[in-house]
Amino acid sequence: MSNPSAYLTTPWRSLIVVHLLALIGLFAWVIAETKPVAMHDLHLADGERLKCVSYAPYRLPGQTPFDPALVIGIDQIRADLTALARITECVRLYSVDQGLDQVPGVAREVGLKVLLGAWISANPEHNRKELERALDVANSNTDVVSLLIVGNEVLLRRERSMAQMEELIRHAQASTEVPVTYADVWEFWIENAELADAVDTVTVHILPFWENDPVGVDEAIEHVVDTVREVEETFAKPVLIGETGWPSAGRQREASQPSRVGQARYIREFVHQAHLEGWNYNLIEAVDQPWKRQLEGTVGGFWGILDTDLIPKFPLAGPVRERESALPVLFGALAGAALTLGLGMLRRPAQNTPARIGALLLMGLTFGAVAILQWEHALLAYRNSFEWALLGTIALTGLASPLLVTCWHSGALLSMAGAWQNLRTNPVELTRLETLLPLCRGLLLFAAAVAALLLVMDPRYRDFPTLLYLVPALCLAPLQWVANEPAGIEERVCAWIIALSVTGRWVSEPFNPQALAWLAVGLLISIPFLRKMPRQHQQ
Repeated sequence: MSNPSAYLTTPWRSLIVVHLLALIGLFAWVIAETKPVAMHDLHLADGERLKCVSYAPYRLPGQTPFDPALVIGIDQIRADLTALARITECVRLYSVDQGLDQVPGVAREVGLKVLLGAWISANPEHNRKELERALDVANSNTDVVSLLIVGNEVLLRRERSMAQMEELIRHAQASTEVPVTYADVWEFWIENAELADAVDTVTVHILPFWENDPVGVDEAIEHVVDTVREVEETFAKPVLIGETGWPSAGRQREASQPSRVGQARYIREFVHQAHLEGWNYNLIEAVDQPWKRQLEGTVGGFWGILDTDLIPKFPLAGPVRERESALPVLFGALAGAALTLGLGMLRRPAQNTPARIGALLLMGLTFGAVAILQWEHALLAYRNSFEWALLGTIALTGLASPLLVTCWHSGALLSMAGAWQNLRTNPVELTRLETLLPLCRGLLLFAAAVAALLLVMDPRYRDFPTLLYLVPALCLAPLQWVANEPAGIEERVCAWIIALSVTGRWVSEPFNPQALAWLAVGLLISIPFLRKMPRQHQQ
């Protein structure tokens, strides 16, 4: 009978190679995030303040503008505006509903001006009530309200026509002494240039991240300068940049990468340029808005200059780091190594060759490091109990794969269908960790196939789930490759979906590092299941 330890030499060595490469890449990335990045300083201590920032109070758990019964209390508004008064001269509102009609009074107390918004939708009756309430608030607070904004991106959403918007704006003009404007993406203003006759100011949104051709932070300010010039040449009215900003977390769109460093750089460089050019502007936004993740994915919730605890997310002077320390990831890696080595040495002490021990160590380091990174991402991205349950289950299954591999001791790998058949005939098999390995692999292949397909069909607001499938790709794919055993039909179908989908996603964004990483993980986890079956299995 052959020596099992000798038989296992090739798979353990394969695991060593892939995990060593992965660890080098992971820690190079994490360490790079701890390096300080120099950028232009803002001098708020010398009296320089931001012109204006978008303010929505829905920062606390459960708060959302979609809750018709919600009314924001004046104490929360006062706390918010007191914090904002330290960095800005003004706040922009998008509605006067849900307690926001209290903002001008509090703004007066703390020394802020207000750009007052009336939310215009597809509902004419709602529009009538909203606009009349906004006019009442504006007319009662003319010392504080410096501009009335009738509608926000209504033409972009196709909820009202230009003629209908012009009618609402002219009604507002006739009902208040406060200057009146309408706010929309800059392209929609140019397409509907006649609307400028009805307003006092042309309010345009310029968001390099959301452009149809996304602009990276290196070219973002140049893009804004060119866009402002085009708008100013088109209209003979004052121009207000009604929204501009950069997200600190979420899915990368081609060259546009959300990051803390990117957000700090964009805000600092934009404000410097705006003050140099004499632009009138409003930054989006004052405080992170968790509820926006329901509409725009992770990236929607992280446009704030302050976090949900009203703490600045980055300094306005001095260098900025994406990550303050690599120690949490390092400690996670060491804990994972201890757990994997402990279980592996306990389960198979007689088979502890140097190759097996090295593979267990490296698998554990990867497992622990990725667990920390996954947890960080989950705190940003998971939006509700359903996602925590579903994605949490997938994450735990994937992170369990190194622990299951430590128990693997045979060159033959059952397919998922074969494992289920074994359990049907011998339910006691479920108590053996080895039997769980093919079931774990089948679940992860199916989940990865669904995720890959969704990213091709509906990618705009979906994060790349690279970390979710990195550990199982590194653990299960090498075993399947060296096992020389055929995959089941279910696994092959899932593998084909994964391979084609990740390739399709990458082709549309070939220079996006997040898309490239997803391509690499998807191919790693799928290709071993697509090989032609050995001749003895084709009979």
